[in-house]
Formats: sequence, C-alpha cells, structure tokens
Amino acid sequence: MSLILQKIENYDQFVQAFKRLSGLDLKLYKENQMKRRINNFINNHGFKENYDQFFQAITGNKELYNAFFKHLTINVTQFYRDERLWKVLQTKIIPELCKNKQFLKFWSAGCSAGQEVYTLASIMAEYFPDIKYSILGTDIDVNVLKQAKEGIYEERDFASTPGYILNRYFNRVENKYQVKEILKKNITFQKHNLLTDRFEQGFDLIACRNVVIYFTEEAKDILYRKFADSLSPGGYLFTGSTEHIFGKNNLKLKSVGSFFYQKQP
Repeated sequence: MSLILQKIENYDQFVQAFKRLSGLDLKLYKENQMKRRINNFINNHGFKENYDQFFQAITGNKELYNAFFKHLTINVTQFYRDERLWKVLQTKIIPELCKNKQFLKFWSAGCSAGQEVYTLASIMAEYFPDIKYSILGTDIDVNVLKQAKEGIYEERDFASTPGYILNRYFNRVENKYQVKEILKKNITFQKHNLLTDRFEQGFDLIACRNVVIYFTEEAKDILYRKFADSLSPGGYLFTGSTEHIFGKNNLKLKSVGSFFYQKQP
C-alpha cells in the first residue's frame, strides 16, 4: 500500500485515491448507496467523515483496510439462499444440460465465502453423481476467498439447507461446520474483479446472484454482455431473486423461468 501525497478533502477524491490503492472503482457502484456505507464505516471508526485521516489509516493498518474492503463488497449470503430457485436448478436446468453433455463447467461469480459454490457442488454430488463437472468460484475479496477454501461456516449459514445435505456433506467441528473433501475436489477459487478482469469462456452455467444490484446501470449492461459472451450456446445465467435483465434479446438470452436466462444459438 502506498500513501497518496495529495490531501483528500471530499468523497470524490477519496474514491479516486481508493481506486489507486485497491483497484476497486467505486464509481461503478450506485453512489448514494455506496457513499452511505462508506460514511457509516468512517464515522463508526471515529474519523467523523475525515476522508484524509481515514485514508492514511487504511494505508497503514492492514486489519482496518481488510475490514473496510469487506464492508464495501457486501459479503452476505448463505447455503441454498432462495431455496425454491435451487430446486428449479436441480430439477429443470441441470437435467437439461445433462442431456447433451457428460462434463459441465460452472462459474459462481461474486461467490463471497463459497456458500453458493458448495451449494452447487452438493446438488451435483447428491443428484448427478455420474456427471463430471468443474466449479470456478471468484470474488474480489481475498479474505472471503480464504474462508471459502477452508470451508468452515457458522450454523446460521445453513438456515435454508436441507438437513440431509448438511449431515451428508459437512462435518460438525465444535460449534461450526466444515465442508467434506468430497465437495472440494472439483472446485477452484480465485480472485477476480468482475468490472475489470477478463472472463473465461465456455460456461454451461454462470451464477451471479445479488451482486449486480449494487452497480450502476452502465456497469450492469457491461457485465450482462460479458456474461452472455462467456456462456456456451444453450448455457444458463442464474441471477438473484430481485435481478431482472432488461434488453435480454439483444444479448441472445431467453428467459426460461424466474431468474434463469438461456443463451440462444
């Protein structure tokens, strides 16, 4: 981390300086929402919206920087979040993909601490044991990715998880749960910035849920186009339960159910 010599006097200057420090461009997020989150964090840590003092603090304090970064990237999720939609994935989407393929390539974009990734892995292990697959889990926050790789979670993370899934694929460790190795073998976690980094190609399913709701409309348009380009023909984009894609026909995406979009040939 390097110091910014110019004094930071307002929010816009802070955003510019933080981009140089972290690579995260906060201008691509909804300004009112992001500004409120930042000011709340700054005030709660005793800086009273003094952006210059706060910036100097996070450049010299890794723990504070990590806490602030996690606060900005809004890592809130759980296993089987919106359980009804995961049931649709299990009973309709994946069986459709399996008709013509013996290997499926999945991507959980903005995967946070890995709950969504392991949810998908548990569905494959439980209902499609003969289908080979790979899952890529990506997030911009290296700290949540560390937890994802360790695979240790609080009991509250499983509020929506079927009991037999929890018993079969997780070990109780004191008052927490750890993912069994059987779910880890086909999974890769890596750091990735959705707004700036290159996307891999050839995915059969991309799950990006409850992530783009924080972005500007311009950033959303760019992301959905990149997601569509990364799907194989016939592949699916799985969005969050409040995220609708407008202009999907221009992306060669067809709605095939609530929050599921299929790429057309």
